Amino acid sequence: MHSFYALQNTVQPYDWGSTHVIQQLLGQDVDGAPAAELWLGAHPVAPSRTVHDGSATSLVDLVRADPVATLGRRVQDTYGPRLPYLLKVLAAERALSLQVHPRPHLARAGFNRENAAGVPLGAPERSFRDDQHKPEMIVALTPFEGLAGFRRPRQTLGLLDGLDGALVDRMRAALGHGRSADAVRRAFELAVHARTADDVVRDLDRTLAAVRARVGAGSAFRARADAVALRLGEQYPGDPGVLASYLLNVFALEPGEAVFLAPGQVHAYVRGAGVEIMASSDNVLRAGLTHKRVDVDALLECSDFVPAPPPRPVTTRLARGLTTYRVPIREFGLVVGDVLPVDGELALPAEGPRVVLALGGVLRLRTGAGLESCTLAAGESVFVPDAAGALTVSGEGRVTVAYVP
Repeated sequence: MHSFYALQNTVQPYDWGSTHVIQQLLGQDVDGAPAAELWLGAHPVAPSRTVHDGSATSLVDLVRADPVATLGRRVQDTYGPRLPYLLKVLAAERALSLQVHPRPHLARAGFNRENAAGVPLGAPERSFRDDQHKPEMIVALTPFEGLAGFRRPRQTLGLLDGLDGALVDRMRAALGHGRSADAVRRAFELAVHARTADDVVRDLDRTLAAVRARVGAGSAFRARADAVALRLGEQYPGDPGVLASYLLNVFALEPGEAVFLAPGQVHAYVRGAGVEIMASSDNVLRAGLTHKRVDVDALLECSDFVPAPPPRPVTTRLARGLTTYRVPIREFGLVVGDVLPVDGELALPAEGPRVVLALGGVLRLRTGAGLESCTLAAGESVFVPDAAGALTVSGEGRVTVAYVP
């Protein structure tokens, strides 16, 4: 088995994607078409491919052909003959859907239920595309903004105070009674179920007019939440997910900062670019702010309504510009940062299956034994199997490394 397998990766052209970030990373022409996600991994929907010794194969087949050599005994025994993580570069010019990812038992139940019903895997009406959970973490490459985790009812009531509209009135009433999680759930259900109401467009327009008036008058306490709601209202007119945004915490990341999104945590990325890593799954349950399939009932079944902000990963500095990000999930860890010539050779995760992507500059990878090395320019990536052993990086540029802790 070789130490380095150059990867050919899929770009997902979702309509919310940036028209330049991923294109520039890959050295492609900027033609105005969106590129939303670059997938690096072995998920069956879009596995990376590698060409070695004149033979092309998918990363799925490479792993299955020799799981112990590619994954290592520990990872193979834990997850079977599969790469347990999926690495992405995400670039959002418009907001992503209001969504949640299921916990393991709910992912299995939903996947089996749709299989039993005869829903084809690739069908647009399918909600569960595999039987895996999908915890995820994103590390910002640019200023990044999103929504995640529910606010406490009292906080949301303060944000909704003074806004006009029948739906807002019902949400306020729901938030004012009962335990926090129950009140949040009732208010959220009102918002996401309202998408089928006959008068939702007119009612939402009335509410957003009140938001614009409030912004014009100046209100520092509500400024960030109001700005997000107006942005969503422009991008998804008539979608009551705009009002659901007031129930969620707004987070803002500077480059190098990160958040972790656990299964069951409702969220929506608003804008920005980042490196995202997750358990290898494509299970996304949506309730609004999207042109894709909406499955409100499945999302409600899988969501956690206890108010809480998204947690930040634990970080460890490997070198002056290189950081490891860890979360309470066994499937993945991530290294992101800058490599400088004065650093010499920096040690990277030394075992298990690793995916290395150059985000800029020119980098040199070398195995611990020094028997093999490779050079990566911006946008280039490799799979490094467990059998390659210890790994170092040198040169000058930006790198990200996915691994199994």
